[in-house]
Amino acid sequence: MDIRPASLAHNARQLRLDTLVRLRWIAIAGQAMAVAVVRFGLGFELPFGLCFAVIAVSAAVNVMLRIEFPASHRLGDNAATVLLAFDTLQLAALLYLTGGLENPFAILFLAPVLISATALTPERTLGLGLLVIGLATLLTLAHRPLPWFPGQPFALPFLYVTGIWTAILLGTAFIGIYAWRVAEEARQLGQALAATELVLAREQHLSQLDGLAAAAAHELGTPLATIALVAKELDHATPADSPIAEDLKLLREQVERCRTILTKLTSMGQEEGGFLETVSLQHLVQEIAEPQRGLGLDIRVLCRGEGPEPMVRRNPGVVYGLSNILDNAADFAETHVIVEASWTAQEVSIEIRDDGPGYAPDILLRVGEPYVTTRSAAKRAEGEEEEGGSGLGLGLFIAKTLIERSGAQLTLTNAVPPDHGAIARIVWPRHAFDQGAAISPQAGQGGDLTEEGNNSHI
Repeated sequence: MDIRPASLAHNARQLRLDTLVRLRWIAIAGQAMAVAVVRFGLGFELPFGLCFAVIAVSAAVNVMLRIEFPASHRLGDNAATVLLAFDTLQLAALLYLTGGLENPFAILFLAPVLISATALTPERTLGLGLLVIGLATLLTLAHRPLPWFPGQPFALPFLYVTGIWTAILLGTAFIGIYAWRVAEEARQLGQALAATELVLAREQHLSQLDGLAAAAAHELGTPLATIALVAKELDHATPADSPIAEDLKLLREQVERCRTILTKLTSMGQEEGGFLETVSLQHLVQEIAEPQRGLGLDIRVLCRGEGPEPMVRRNPGVVYGLSNILDNAADFAETHVIVEASWTAQEVSIEIRDDGPGYAPDILLRVGEPYVTTRSAAKRAEGEEEEGGSGLGLGLFIAKTLIERSGAQLTLTNAVPPDHGAIARIVWPRHAFDQGAAISPQAGQGGDLTEEGNNSHI
């Protein structure tokens, strides 16, 4: 499955117009209230008309946006950047009229940068941040006096104002980077989970095909039997030298062929893994190991446990996740991969070990996160793609998500020196693994079974 995040990322970044309009109405109401309280509540002199004119311009833009576009409209990057830049300029105009950076509301310069960091690209956020710093610099040099008590002029020392400017500079940089990082991680996680849902839906669909085939075979069995009976009677009633004798013989042969095909379909649904089939742990391990055995790599399967062997309904997500981890191990293994399944009365575990180079130190702590690829530079240069993730670092994340949904815990580590290679250990609580099994495990099925090599079967 080819899962490309480009379109998903573009849609995830687009800012909803209704959200921005609502935020702007809150800002407009706050600005109007602040100006009114300072003028009429505190009795300070300020250019009241000019302040309300600046606020009215912002309100007019909001009304135009609401009239021109539906509430569900999503802004493009250019439109969103222009609106946020306008809000920054409008705030700067208000601050110019009311004391510049001496005004405590100068901290609101950070708001447009915060919104941009969560919804726009880093380049646009950087541009908006530079606009904020440029306007803050101008306001340190030119602004009207801060509204204050009559006859008591108020002016902060220039060094203190410079400190405010520095705080805005640092706040813009920190808030912008921090908000962008958090939003980007949330976007990546959402896109990766969407990709996981697509993979799981595909695996469930493929797993149900054999059940549908068995159901179709059952439904077709009765009419096919009727056709066979009628053909047989017509064959007995027709002379051997009749012109249609050969046609009747051909018809009976084709009916028998159809019966053979339907028998295979029915047995496939019963024996080869219907969607709700209950299988043993050994069967599950063999199923994920079998596709790797034709690749010239030594796949060693070890199964051992205490007490009854676990039985579980085949889960497409678990099968896909385990297969993906084994495929990743086979990609990097030098000579062999060991798949060891074990069980006790408390837990069931599957451990997949390879003798490859292991995970690189720089990604070991982040392996399993979305868009963290374990592929080597050489493999990426050759253009190889990872199943389910398109070489984008989604493969292990999807496998981890699907496996952990079944109640397991996945741990990815490297072997302890002098050994080398990667180790993936999946552990289920016994009750979680057994949950939903169609039949109970029989006493005496447990024990210590070992299979090694590339061509033997349990």
